[in-house]
Amino acid sequence: MRDGVEGTVTPIVDIEDVTFGYGDANALEDVSLRIEEGEFLGLIGPNGSGKTTLLHLMLGLREPDSGSITLFGEPAHEFEAGERIGYVGQRAADRGDAMPVTVRETVLMGRFARAGHARLTDHDREVTAEAMETVGVEDLAERRVSALSGGQRQRVFIARALASEADILALDEPTVGIDADSRDRFYNLLDELNAAGMTIVLIEHDIGVLTKHVDTVACINVELYHHGDTVSFLESDALTDAYGRASGILAHNHP
Repeated sequence: MRDGVEGTVTPIVDIEDVTFGYGDANALEDVSLRIEEGEFLGLIGPNGSGKTTLLHLMLGLREPDSGSITLFGEPAHEFEAGERIGYVGQRAADRGDAMPVTVRETVLMGRFARAGHARLTDHDREVTAEAMETVGVEDLAERRVSALSGGQRQRVFIARALASEADILALDEPTVGIDADSRDRFYNLLDELNAAGMTIVLIEHDIGVLTKHVDTVACINVELYHHGDTVSFLESDALTDAYGRASGILAHNHP
């Protein structure tokens, strides 16, 4: 994403010296990082470390107390092109129990922001069908979301984001409560989407899984302890510093 200065590229997200608190307690202090187009960033840290708060700030769902955040070059809290953001929050698969709609109808919802007040077109339905095929749920199109497994529901929510033609996919612990096989398939899907150019931000509690799939890691516990490639993260003391103790990591080979 190029800006007005020749040869420079505007990051998808640019966070500078951000502090945010709830009451008298700071959830984040002086955090700075950038997310570039096509990056797969993992956010890691102990419970209550500010990961979800940081994600919400990135997406403009909250406004920082100090510092600045831009999203696609605009102040994040003023950003209005919501169709460019695909967000799957914590335990989204659980909320599928309350959705009395089909998979096709759910994915088609991703086109609403693009269509505005206009009626959905054949093109909208074509994009929806392509999104379902991409994530492998086209054979479930007429099934109700409430009848699906957790892993299937997560794929449906990803398809909805793809149908909106989102430029960034933000996921907050998306595989909690999902069985191991479904989790593996889900992360393979994320790898494929990222390889195709999708920018992804992921909060994941399983450090071994995270470091296997993402290319950059931000380790936080109120403050930022590390932001860099996966290999440098694994070689650093960031986990010990952020968690206050040595944390076991399942080792993975990195090319």
